[in-house]
Amino acid sequence: MLRLKVKLALFNLFSKLAVTAIFIILLPYIIERINLRQIDNTLIQKREKVISLIAEYGIEPFISADSTDGFGSYNILKEEFISIEKVDLEEEVNNIEVAKRLIDNEIIEYRVHNYSIQIDGKIYLIEVGKSLASISQTSENTRRVILIFLVFIILITFLTDFQYTQRLLRPLDSIIDKLKGISSPSTFDKKEVPTTTEDFVSLDRALIELMERIDLLFSKEKEITVNISHELMTPISVLRSKLENLLLRENLQPEIEEKIEESLKTLQRLQSLVNSLLLIARIESRQYLKNENFPLRGVLLEIIDELKPIAVDAGIKIEHKLPEPLEISNANRTLIFSMFYNVVNNAVKNTGNGGLITIESFKDKNRFQVIISDTGRGMTPDQLKNIFSRFRSRNEKSGDGTGIGLAIAKTIADFHNIEINVNSEPGKGTKFLFIFPEIS
Repeated sequence: MLRLKVKLALFNLFSKLAVTAIFIILLPYIIERINLRQIDNTLIQKREKVISLIAEYGIEPFISADSTDGFGSYNILKEEFISIEKVDLEEEVNNIEVAKRLIDNEIIEYRVHNYSIQIDGKIYLIEVGKSLASISQTSENTRRVILIFLVFIILITFLTDFQYTQRLLRPLDSIIDKLKGISSPSTFDKKEVPTTTEDFVSLDRALIELMERIDLLFSKEKEITVNISHELMTPISVLRSKLENLLLRENLQPEIEEKIEESLKTLQRLQSLVNSLLLIARIESRQYLKNENFPLRGVLLEIIDELKPIAVDAGIKIEHKLPEPLEISNANRTLIFSMFYNVVNNAVKNTGNGGLITIESFKDKNRFQVIISDTGRGMTPDQLKNIFSRFRSRNEKSGDGTGIGLAIAKTIADFHNIEINVNSEPGKGTKFLFIFPEIS
């Protein structure tokens, strides 16, 4: 997919090439007409010089009064000739034609200007000719010079057009960079892009206004989420306390006890969901500090130790390749732990008996990277599109979880400017790639 500036430059180039192609097709005809007109004018000019010489010196130096022979003069390469011949003509002659002449046993085609003149009551025919071979050579040279000039002009105009287009679209690049560099509407750079193009000014202002409206809506959504979550925590705690007190009663029927335990599990899931929503809201509101330095290897090993018993019970093997500590700075360890924990826990839930989960960390150039891959059921392209959407569990059919764990992981990653790439195929497993910001 090409960028706009390249497309505009290519359009200018192809349009010039199209015009040039038409010109090249017509070029032989144009050059021929121009050369013939120029040659004809030259022949007429030489005729006038001959007439001037005759007027100055008379006809005798060219043709004797008692001679029937004419006068002929050819240059050494036989490219041009001038002849004067006494003739009997009833009408005046003044034309240009193509005629053949026999010179030194060689037949040569000329473009000949015939002109009759009367001197002392006698008619003389002046012929001035130029060989067609020399005319063709001149046309070829002219054509070659024009083609070289056209190629030069096309290259120069293409480069200048590209440079001008690049300069013209520079504000658009700045606007795109502003959009790429934001993790939320609140971080959008509201400083106007310097430009003299009204369209880009309007686009930049429209984006600034749009981001302000979206930021306002997000703020209201976060506020509502926090308020609702806080309001839910109180009744959940009250219900939980009452159900736990009921379980403490003696002589409680087994059926009632079982239903109370199920209710407590439901309350536990609801409380976990509310806590998750609160966590996302607080992260998006930038309520957490990023002022800790810690080794990434220690965080990953801690997660492995915590989830390994669950994986072993499910018949899943967890392997790791963590050769270096990879010291992380300016981050929140608790959030980073939660981000990786949710992804590894998700992999455990979606990898069957005999499966394998691999955790790798390494440094590529100036950036830390972590890969978490599993051999589980994988995901379809449609599932992959919504993998970080809230309340859409990776395994929707099973009913396990709330579908918010990966949304939390993505929120934490955005908070730390960590890039996440996911590759997955049904039946072949899933791979998460975490790319940390460049180390300053």
